[in-house]
Amino acid sequence: MSNSILDVMHDTAKGLTDAGVMDVQTMREFDVLCLPEIERYDAAHIKAIRERAHVSQAVFAAYLNTSPSTVRSWEQGGKSPKGASLKLLNLVAHKGLDVLAY
Repeated sequence: MSNSILDVMHDTAKGLTDAGVMDVQTMREFDVLCLPEIERYDAAHIKAIRERAHVSQAVFAAYLNTSPSTVRSWEQGGKSPKGASLKLLNLVAHKGLDVLAY
């Protein structure tokens, strides 16, 4: 199993925190630095993500906890996803819709 350097560094920092060498506040700050960058998507890319998942706008909306009209608006360029919807969209774009299934 191949870990990225950032993963190894994060595991090391967690170990230092668990051992009491690094304080919890520093670990929290390190956690923030390790968060992946959130990508922004244009209308065509959002539609392509949905179509790659082979689902309707209504089903896609249900997975992203939003309304079909919001997904339609994103795909037409009227609105852009923000906040939790944008983070969920990033997960789907990188890992597929199954990552949100439970």
